Amino acid sequence: MSSSPRTPPAPVAIRPEHHGVVLDGVGRTFAGGAVVALKNLSLTVAPGEVVAVVGPSGCGKSTLLDLVCGLQRADAGSVRVPTGGAVLMPQGDTLLPWATALDNAALALRVAGTPRAQARDQARAELDALDLADFAHARPAALSGGMRQRIAVARTLLARAQVVCLDEPFGALDAITRAAAQRWLTMTLAQRARTVLLVTHDTEEAVLLADRILVLSPRPGRVVADIPVALDHPREATDPGVVEIRARALHALGAAR
Repeated sequence: MSSSPRTPPAPVAIRPEHHGVVLDGVGRTFAGGAVVALKNLSLTVAPGEVVAVVGPSGCGKSTLLDLVCGLQRADAGSVRVPTGGAVLMPQGDTLLPWATALDNAALALRVAGTPRAQARDQARAELDALDLADFAHARPAALSGGMRQRIAVARTLLARAQVVCLDEPFGALDAITRAAAQRWLTMTLAQRARTVLLVTHDTEEAVLLADRILVLSPRPGRVVADIPVALDHPREATDPGVVEIRARALHALGAAR
């Protein structure tokens, strides 16, 4: 990871790659340059790797996901993603309240132009695989928070993008539901190979889910620690390895301040 300054032309468009996600010297500013969200940020995510990004509030974590998904453009540096592109699951489940679980799950397919019947068939198969088939015709108001999040993840996976970006996917859940959702997501990702960038404020969640943890500095965000998580799944919060790696991540966060 190079820390040397660079001044490429701006704005810089996302370029497709076949070898994971690569950000090199990325900068992003707002308010006419008065707010520097990211500066000289470089990182690499290998194909099939789950990487968690943690950092203080306002350090540019969500901006990072937007850049990878093409929702924003970098002012400097380069962003490279696989040719299959990246899809974002934003904070909260963002389900359509008037639509059934089945139609919410099928939404990404419908937006991509898949005929309704075909999209529903694919979404029904996904819900069945995720143990949600019995709730296919329920609307979000009738579902628990954990179920809504699982349907949102199903919708994200059905987009068929090679890279999945998750922005605080379980941040609104209570502790018990959150733990169950974390176990479910670990199993789901093991069954469906995806490259994953997970933004979370919870260092414990990062250790439980990720293969690697990237710690960002306060704004402007840059990578200040890259911590491997060489632990087998399933992982429990009380496992000595989980406790030790979480302590390293917390120490890195404290040092970055």
